[in-house]
Amino acid sequence: MTDSQETPRPVTWLTEAEQSWRDHVAAVAGTAVAPRAAAMDRAAALAPDLVAELRAAGLLAIHVPERYGGRGGGLFDVVVAIEELARTDPAVAVFVDVQNALVTEALLSHGSGDQKRTHLTALAGSGVGAFALSEDLAGSDALALATTARPDGDGFVLHGTKRWITNAAEADLFLLLARVPDQGLTAFLVDRRADGLTVGDRTAKMGIRATSTCEVRLDGVRVARRDVLGAVGRGDVVAVQTLDVGKLGIAAQLVGLAQGALTAAVAHARDRVQFGHPIGAYQGVRFPLAKVSAELEAARVQLYHATRLAQHGVRGGELTRAAAVAKYLASEVAERAASLAVETLGGQGYADAGGVEKLYRDAKVGKIYEGTSNMQFRTIAAHLLRGVPEHTGHAPGPRDDPAGAPHPGE
Repeated sequence: MTDSQETPRPVTWLTEAEQSWRDHVAAVAGTAVAPRAAAMDRAAALAPDLVAELRAAGLLAIHVPERYGGRGGGLFDVVVAIEELARTDPAVAVFVDVQNALVTEALLSHGSGDQKRTHLTALAGSGVGAFALSEDLAGSDALALATTARPDGDGFVLHGTKRWITNAAEADLFLLLARVPDQGLTAFLVDRRADGLTVGDRTAKMGIRATSTCEVRLDGVRVARRDVLGAVGRGDVVAVQTLDVGKLGIAAQLVGLAQGALTAAVAHARDRVQFGHPIGAYQGVRFPLAKVSAELEAARVQLYHATRLAQHGVRGGELTRAAAVAKYLASEVAERAASLAVETLGGQGYADAGGVEKLYRDAKVGKIYEGTSNMQFRTIAAHLLRGVPEHTGHAPGPRDDPAGAPHPGE
């Protein structure tokens, strides 16, 4: 059989290298993450020594090229790692997600040679990155952000406040979006040590508590022109393309969470005996588990499909739609799987000791960050009904392009 006649491989088929990587991450999750997960959730902070272990395992520079000190993997390796970590602790998975699927991805796609050499090398060494887009009035409407970057000599001066910034407490580097007057949104690489940059206290959260979420204040922060990522006025392009991949990271987190919840529920259904039989023998338990299993498989297939599109260089509308579908499906099954796990485990599931209680809290944010479910519907509908403008109740303007508007998650 010639190459052109070769039967295509299933989208969920893993190469030997991909499977080996999955096994490696699963081992790290079992030995380094699982023993710390409950304590980190109670403390609402990552264990400092865990970050060092994640870095040593290659999880903080997964697709940073080897010449910059990274592992040199692909985007699919990033997704696999996030998925595996989330089966044990979705909070740790999000920490790894932001580092790889947002900050590193943006640098790889839009960074200059000097920016890559400087920042990718730092991220592969001891650095941590954060993506700073959202503000009080700029969430789903990302184009409404008010942070300004005013030209001044050979650089810019930044003023504004960012909210809900994941990894902010640990970050050395912020990929930050601001508005340059008369030129538009612009992406900047900002050092944490810059004068005028202040990271606020951690925000108390319902779930994914171990990851830091903080306010970042900018009071006259000076950045050089060389720290513009992409081009002045092209920050919307950087944001959209980065968040398309970022949605895949969040979808991976949610698929992994759903798998962790389903695995716990199935194990309990096998072991728990009532009325002389394992509870898994009863249809009232069996069928809901089967339904969630089917939904999880569909979400994983879509996630892998969209990831392989991105890894093969597909960008723009096709990837935007595929990523939105993946994120929506994953957020739905994660919430249902976690809820079902709590119900299946009963009193044990409702108690802290059951473990799935944490997954239930962690799951809810899946329908909120990296674009709410309604924003995913808006994106999907824009492609499905291309040529039929969305009725917004007011005169159309630049913010009425759902395919082009960035959907913030951080």
